[in-house]
Amino acid sequence: MRLILLGPPGAGKGTQAKILVETYGIPQLSTGDILRSAIAARTPMGLAAKEIMDRGDLVPDHVVNGIVSERLDKDDCAKGFVLDGFPRTIPQAEALDGMLTDKGMSLDAVVEITADADVLVSRIANRAKESGVARGDDNEEVVRYRLNVYREQTAPLVEFYRGKGLLRSVDGMEAVDTVTEAIRHAVHG
Repeated sequence: MRLILLGPPGAGKGTQAKILVETYGIPQLSTGDILRSAIAARTPMGLAAKEIMDRGDLVPDHVVNGIVSERLDKDDCAKGFVLDGFPRTIPQAEALDGMLTDKGMSLDAVVEITADADVLVSRIANRAKESGVARGDDNEEVVRYRLNVYREQTAPLVEFYRGKGLLRSVDGMEAVDTVTEAIRHAVHG
């Protein structure tokens, strides 16, 4: 099973990806997690990425594409994967198409998790309070900026993948279990 999860920040992509990982025994490829690991390790790329991410901006395509391509070559991706947070732009989606073709792989589906922007702002702002872990991008101003970046740069992927016949949409405002079931149904029919 090779899936992409799309949706605005805070829509539940990470939560659903973890459930898919457990259900299908495939890895979650979260560029956000990979980049946060580099930040925690204080690598030069990590420090540069932190500055970019704290502003709510996206890390340059060539860096992200390279990270994803290398990750797809690992043995645990042979039977599938869940991409969470990649691709974010049409050029990244086109690069992914090329990567997958070169590796003899193809996507099974792209699941769009839809959500109300105002609820997302509240959800993300509360995430740090509930978890006790503050992220530099978990404040209302940055969240609204990230939602605008999503609308401008990532939302066009919905039409890109709809045109390829891969898009399935689910309502991310439902309870976690309901969203999980909707994804299962969207992927398996």
